[in-house]
Amino acid sequence: MSKDDLIENYAGVAEVSKRLNIHPESVRRLIRQGKLPAIKFGNKWLVEKATLDQYASRYDPRPGNKATLF
Repeated sequence: MSKDDLIENYAGVAEVSKRLNIHPESVRRLIRQGKLPAIKFGNKWLVEKATLDQYASRYDPRPGNKATLF
């Protein structure tokens, strides 16, 4: 398995923000708050795509709505 195969399983902040329809800084805030699991690789946050799919199915970007992973 090459590193390109591993990277394909992860989404960066920009891709996550497009998927959730929120600002990239909001994605970083969710990560810092522990609401969206992510790993830091170098200087970038990466979210596993399977986790993103599960999170996106329950996420509502409107203010005041709480998102939960499980």
